[in-house]
Amino acid sequence: MKVLRSLLMMISPVLFLLACNGKPGKEKPEPKTRLDLSPITGIRYTEVKRRFSNGLSYDSMGFAQEPSWIIQLKNQDTMSAYDPAKKIMQGFHLTYDHGDVYNFAKEYFRFKLISKDSLVFQRLQVSKKEIADDIRSDVNMTFYADSYIKNVLHTSAEKLQRPTRKDTLFIAGLVERANRYPDQTDSVFAARQVAELIPRDNRISVERLSSVDVLNGKTEAYDYLYPRYHVVIPDAYKDFGYEFNILVAPDGKLRLGKFFTNLPEYREVRKKVLAGITSVYLQNLLKIKPGTTLGMPHTSEVTVSVSGRKSTK
Repeated sequence: MKVLRSLLMMISPVLFLLACNGKPGKEKPEPKTRLDLSPITGIRYTEVKRRFSNGLSYDSMGFAQEPSWIIQLKNQDTMSAYDPAKKIMQGFHLTYDHGDVYNFAKEYFRFKLISKDSLVFQRLQVSKKEIADDIRSDVNMTFYADSYIKNVLHTSAEKLQRPTRKDTLFIAGLVERANRYPDQTDSVFAARQVAELIPRDNRISVERLSSVDVLNGKTEAYDYLYPRYHVVIPDAYKDFGYEFNILVAPDGKLRLGKFFTNLPEYREVRKKVLAGITSVYLQNLLKIKPGTTLGMPHTSEVTVSVSGRKSTK
């Protein structure tokens, strides 16, 4: 009986803790409340850097985080953002979601730092009221007050927005790999300044196509991540039409990249045809300006839709 009584005395406090907290020794965190934004009202801020959590502005695909926003809180419910197309500050309703998460200009942000000199927002990818826990939400935007840039740092936003040495070293590593293996699609990356295909004469025409579709989530970045050209050859040996990828090396050499065929048994035949179009028509009828990133030329991939028109002469 004494032993049983002793066990009950030891267990009772544990049961009490479990009943109160669910887990022994842990207290429930206090729920966050809406932030007081009044100290930053009326201050104009310019974005000076946009980076992943690893401190880089680029990823291995060549995607660049580019600071471009200018914002100003008008009041607790209105945020103005600069519209480069209209060249005006446009007002957006600032909606409080929960905790430190807000929405304006059709984007969700976590307000990580709020001060009169600087702001840090984490851009969030939200789908069906769920915040994506992946790279899409791994974007940190840093803003400095215009007065802080001018009167304290004595510099300009343009200088602060320049890539860092860490970015340069990272891109240099990607460039070295891409140029070492110019015929391997898994070694190349998108050029920030896209490779240019320029007609030598009227025997060929070239049109740069745009992939931007804001309504479906395709931003301006798609145009350099997935560059596309429509090429028409008016004096071809026969009528044809193919879409495929080419690898553009720093020396202007073109190589066949990825292509699709729904008939695997004819894949080698298709490969020879496309390689011939690349080396005979595209290589000889186009002037090639290779793609660059941070001023460094490197091999990059371009999608071409090539149409051949047989001469009627």
